[in-house]
Amino acid sequence: MQFVDQVDIKVKAGDGGNGIVAFRREKYVPRGGPAGGNGGRGGRIVIKADADLNTLVDLRYKKHYKAERGGNGGPNDCQGKTGKDLVLRVPIGTLVIDAETERVLADFTHDKQRFIAARGGEGGRGNASFASSTQQTPKFAEKGEPTDEIALRLELKLIADVGLIGYPSVGKSTLISKISSAKPKIADYPFTTLVPNLGVVKIDHNSFVVADMPGLIEGAHTGTGLGHQFLRHIERTRLLVHLIDVSGYTDRDPMHDFDSINNELRLHTEKLAELRQLVALNKADMPEAEEIISRLRPKLEERGLEVFVISAIAGQGLQPLVYRVWELLQQLPPKELAHEAAQDEVVRFTVEPADTWDARKIGENEYEVEGRAVEMLIKRTDLNNEYALRRLHRQFDKLGVIKQLKKLGVDEGDIVRIYGIEFEYTDEIYG
Repeated sequence: MQFVDQVDIKVKAGDGGNGIVAFRREKYVPRGGPAGGNGGRGGRIVIKADADLNTLVDLRYKKHYKAERGGNGGPNDCQGKTGKDLVLRVPIGTLVIDAETERVLADFTHDKQRFIAARGGEGGRGNASFASSTQQTPKFAEKGEPTDEIALRLELKLIADVGLIGYPSVGKSTLISKISSAKPKIADYPFTTLVPNLGVVKIDHNSFVVADMPGLIEGAHTGTGLGHQFLRHIERTRLLVHLIDVSGYTDRDPMHDFDSINNELRLHTEKLAELRQLVALNKADMPEAEEIISRLRPKLEERGLEVFVISAIAGQGLQPLVYRVWELLQQLPPKELAHEAAQDEVVRFTVEPADTWDARKIGENEYEVEGRAVEMLIKRTDLNNEYALRRLHRQFDKLGVIKQLKKLGVDEGDIVRIYGIEFEYTDEIYG
């Protein structure tokens, strides 16, 4: 399966259904009165963690997702149907990020955890909902609430306790295959590992998860090599095991490799550089290894690092390393994850509509009104219905819009623009 760890999508919840204008017309029911039903609520966009997934590839090729619109109301006070929710499944470890603000909206750490990325629009009220003692036969209804399209970035960060890092071909894939049940592709050329491999290491009745991170090289944080694609996955780990090739078969300086990798971690984020590290000198069974280890080990230990001499392919020195990893994991605090929630918890993301607005004079006889509050009133009003327009005027009056326009000098016949719609101001029609 293709590994995809980041996708950009746009989601739109369903618009609310429209309320309708209707009156009862039964033969033996005098004064039947208004009976227009309310529109149904639009469907939501729900993102749900699924333990059976390990990639975002299912969301890669489709960029726009839209939930079902709510049904319109019906006569005889019939409620419109509620739109179906659209559920997008993602792997555990996925971050949901607002593409515009870069704010983390949700962090999936458990199977079946859900996040409502977009709330469905409320259904518009039918004329029956507006009946009162002073308004017994309302001849207008409300349109359903429209919803906005939201740009999201989904970013997968694998959840593992331990990350194996090091230059390409130092033996990370071989090590994870020996200490866990993972079956990575192994070859003797650079960049054999194209995707992170996860493996479960069992110790007696306990276990921990280890991830083999694809080859980091110098300049990885800027896009060099393959490691830049996977630096984000290391952020999830609590402990790093840094492998160094001591076989002598390469022309690279092992100490330079070690410093280069740590520099890449630091350039990506200081948090990575602060992670606890163990050093494993791998391929110790090779002829020249002993001499290289004798030079390298003291330098590493002088820096306060714990050093293990191993041969992953021969199985040499693996048990002490694994047991030490387990001991340290018991001492290290659990990883703090943003927005961590209990299993099945519904994390709600709601943006409260702003009730602010602004009116200003833009020309000799022209005025403009802007703001979320007036925008929603316009969008939910049937502008072809005279009675609905009268109600709109009353709502503007309650908000203080009419008062503010009069302060600005609005006069009969002047043009008032509200979200691209022009109104000719008059007190007579809407008074």
